[in-house]
Amino acid sequence: MGTAPPSGSVKAGKMPEGEKMGQCKREEEQQQKEKREGLIEFYSSYQELFQFFCSNTTIHGAIRLVCSKKNKMKTAFWSVLFFLTFGLMYWQFGILYRDYFSYPVNLNLNLNSDRLTFPAVTLCTLNPYRYSAIRKQLDKLDEITHQTLLDLYDYNMSLPQRDWSTSSSQRRSSRSLLHHIQRHPLRRQKRDKVNLPENSPSVDKNDWKIGFVLCNENNDCFHQAYSSGVDAVREWYSFHYINILAQVPDAKALDESDFENFIYACRFNEATCDKANYTHFHHPLYGNCYTFNDNSSSVWTSSLPGINNGLSLVVRTEQNDFIPLLSTVTGARVMVHDQNEPAFMDDGGFNVRPGIETSISMRKEMTERLGGSYSDCTEDGSDVPVQNLFSSRYTEQVCIRSCFQLNVVERCGCAYYFYPLPKGAEYCDYTKHKAWGYCYYKLLAEFKADVLGCFHKCRKPCKMTEYKLSAGYSRWPSAVSEDWVFYMLSQQNKYNITSKRNGVAKVNIFFKEWNYKTNGESPAFTVVTLLSQLGNQWSLWFGSSVLSVMELAELVLDFIAITFILGFRWFRSQQKLPVAVPPLNSQDNAAFQDEAPALRAPHRFTVEAVVTTLPSYNSLEPRGPSRDGEEGHE
Repeated sequence: MGTAPPSGSVKAGKMPEGEKMGQCKREEEQQQKEKREGLIEFYSSYQELFQFFCSNTTIHGAIRLVCSKKNKMKTAFWSVLFFLTFGLMYWQFGILYRDYFSYPVNLNLNLNSDRLTFPAVTLCTLNPYRYSAIRKQLDKLDEITHQTLLDLYDYNMSLPQRDWSTSSSQRRSSRSLLHHIQRHPLRRQKRDKVNLPENSPSVDKNDWKIGFVLCNENNDCFHQAYSSGVDAVREWYSFHYINILAQVPDAKALDESDFENFIYACRFNEATCDKANYTHFHHPLYGNCYTFNDNSSSVWTSSLPGINNGLSLVVRTEQNDFIPLLSTVTGARVMVHDQNEPAFMDDGGFNVRPGIETSISMRKEMTERLGGSYSDCTEDGSDVPVQNLFSSRYTEQVCIRSCFQLNVVERCGCAYYFYPLPKGAEYCDYTKHKAWGYCYYKLLAEFKADVLGCFHKCRKPCKMTEYKLSAGYSRWPSAVSEDWVFYMLSQQNKYNITSKRNGVAKVNIFFKEWNYKTNGESPAFTVVTLLSQLGNQWSLWFGSSVLSVMELAELVLDFIAITFILGFRWFRSQQKLPVAVPPLNSQDNAAFQDEAPALRAPHRFTVEAVVTTLPSYNSLEPRGPSRDGEEGHE
């Protein structure tokens, strides 16, 4: 009974400390709750961010950077290994991206069996014709050439008998032609004045070079020389021949088709051809040309391969009333090409020998290229900076010749006669353009050296069709059958020549096989392949997935956010003015200093109360009967 009052006094004295401890705990719980309820949280330091990432990421090996931080050697080893692996992985990424952006392609080879469209076939007489519209000018040119060869080589060229009676206008034209020929004479020149390769053959025993002189309007001349006298004479004669052709006001005056006198027999698929199956055009050097199956009528198709299912022609190769100085060969010239493509006889054609049956077998090949980033091919030429002067679809040769013709018009003021005439231009003629020859040959040298850039401007088409040809030759007609063959030709086609075998030739053009080959391209490295390869490399080096990549992205974003926040805080701290410190003996300063310990007091007293006062509380509480027993014992 005597001990009860002290117990009550002790409890009453300790209650304020317990309340302060409870209030402090409640404040801490409230602060933690406010932290947990934040919508967007950021780490307080880079170390905390990095430690959290390494401890929770799914990237293999990252946790080793923090779990072994007490062992600095292991931490350094795993740090080097981690970043080395990271660098090797991105090195592999760079190789993959390089391969992807090189845009490689796979070549797909397909063999197709289908009904084949027969190509267009162009056949030329191989000799320019002496057209009636320019016959007088050509006769005068032959006369001047005869005198030139006599002066240079002492060669007396035999000329056919002509009617030299001319009118006054024709005489004026002849004098004009002589004047222009004298301005571009054919001359010989010492070889040491011209730069030639050391192995160039000598022209003659006196070691002369031959060529003709070309001058511009300022009388600046150069010698267009050749190592062969035959080439020089032929080129000089061709130059004047082109000028004569350009003076004809209407090109239709040269349209003198003589199909029956050139094509003796024509069959396709064992059926006879007629005039509806061909078109005619004139070539300055190859004469009259005839194109079969050029979309002017129904297009031919072949159901079966073989010589009996193709085109068979019997042509006349006799040279009668032709120009010998322009063509030095006998026969005919044949070219196989696709429809809607012009026939460039000097590029893709080949000659047919007289007295020979030439059998030409074909294999069709189609090429389809990928455009865009995979190659610089063009679909239809609309994206090529060169105007198409030909009335055909785009091809690389069409573009190159159009480019050259446009440069001739721009530089020389006129158009070259071999190519189509651009709008608003006229063909080059030295009666109107005195210096065009000088300009043309200078420009031709630049064109061949690709100074004009035509070969770079003109791109390959994305789709093109080619025909691979192989030829076989045999004597036709044979020795035992030539008599009746020539007799039948003379009766049907009025074939009347003295040298029988040198006057005719036979041509067979057919498909070798029914199949045709298609060469296509497909992307070798697609986006799907790139993503698959990137995933393989990521799994190989880190054993992770796409979600691991998102964790890295989150790490980068958090790093940027922390940097921005810390930088913003530093900037705000620099903007604030410094606060003056009041004197130590100030009454306000003393109250302010006493306030901070008072706020921190509950933490300090709470720890002390827990350690020192709890045992005294237990000793003051009643213990029931056992306690009374002890008192009674006392």
